[in-house]
Amino acid sequence: MKIIIVGCGKIGSVLVSNLVAEGHDVTAIDSDPTVINELTNIYDVIGVSGNGVDCDILAEAGVAEAELFAAVTGSDEFNMLSCYIARKMGAKQTLARIRNPEYNDSSLAFLRQHLDLSMPINPERLAARELFHVLRLPSAANVETFSMRNFEMVELKLKSDSALDGLSLIDLRQKYPQKFLVCVVQRGEEVIIPDGNFVLKSGDKVGLTATPAELHKLLKNLGLLKKQARNVMILGASKTAYYLAKALITAGNAVKIIEKNAARCEEFSEKLPDAVIIHGDGAQQELLLEEGLKSMDAFVALTGMDEQNILMSYFAQAQNVPKVIAKVNRDEFAPMAEHLGLDTLVSPRRTVANIIVRYARALENSRDSSVETLYKLMDGKAEALEFIVHNDCELVDIQLKDLPLKSNILIAGIFRNKKILIPAGDDHIAVGDKVVILTTGHRINNLSDILK
Repeated sequence: MKIIIVGCGKIGSVLVSNLVAEGHDVTAIDSDPTVINELTNIYDVIGVSGNGVDCDILAEAGVAEAELFAAVTGSDEFNMLSCYIARKMGAKQTLARIRNPEYNDSSLAFLRQHLDLSMPINPERLAARELFHVLRLPSAANVETFSMRNFEMVELKLKSDSALDGLSLIDLRQKYPQKFLVCVVQRGEEVIIPDGNFVLKSGDKVGLTATPAELHKLLKNLGLLKKQARNVMILGASKTAYYLAKALITAGNAVKIIEKNAARCEEFSEKLPDAVIIHGDGAQQELLLEEGLKSMDAFVALTGMDEQNILMSYFAQAQNVPKVIAKVNRDEFAPMAEHLGLDTLVSPRRTVANIIVRYARALENSRDSSVETLYKLMDGKAEALEFIVHNDCELVDIQLKDLPLKSNILIAGIFRNKKILIPAGDDHIAVGDKVVILTTGHRINNLSDILK
């Protein structure tokens, strides 16, 4: 598929990397020729140096043949104008990065309609939504939701004293009556889709699927259930912090935000009157302690500096804060953060990459199914995809045990008539179902791709 990316900064470069890995024909546009040179040296892409709202530059990039056009510069208005021009010049689908909170849902709907925009993308809002889900279930390192939040996949890091250490999956299912499925395990660098004989070990990162109610019961029985984070301290008055604080306050939580920029403090005080805004340097440990760090249920580091987020999260963890989360955009910092025991990291860049990769795959789908959701799991080594099953799907009405699945493929959940099925061999897929697939080592565009 021919895809054009305008703006090759932090977000754009990650998009280029992910879309090239997916096998797409990518053209990158940026006003900085140095950036274009670096990208073309690293990736097999066409680079065009110039202004993304210049018709001649867009024509040179082949916009008339573009099946997907994404503008992700730092300017919302530039992105919208670039997408508008691209659409008028023949681009089939357009995505714009729009971050400003002042563009609320109603104004975005108006802009989407009149600019003929396929989808607005707000990385910070998407990241805040991820954080909100994790704070609702603090026992998990990561929470992904499917089928309108009726079905969840959580990642758990097994501690040294875990009740699951040395337990096979067969024994686990017999010992705990809840309806759940262990669908993926990361052990070191290896990611495994396990069978019933697989034995869990301390240090494993385990992916579980179930309904929210069943997950709550299971975590409680395992002794892993932590109370929801009611008192939350946020470091950094960033856009992500704004969206997260707004969601937390709406849900009845107490929020305290530490920010060293006085103007940002004033702005947040006006926009979030129910939050406590502290003007001060969050890198000073004494300030965090004075503001009650030890009494917090959660600490979330959302400054623009990965290094500061990691270090202050490590300090919060040393103060026995029950849930600690750090924003880490640079991939090379993630292993260091995990080595320090920080198991919950969020990256707006990776979130946007997931959204656009999913969108691109949806455009490529055959008629038998359509991808609704796509998540990268286990440090990007596994994928979870949700499909809607259409009439032409060849998997319909065949018992799952009789389906010739490829290796490293698992049917992790079926959503039918507002009910969740944890699949067993005698179950089947029906037209209209939503089906969650877990895979490692395969690129799945539509549901039929899971067959040999």
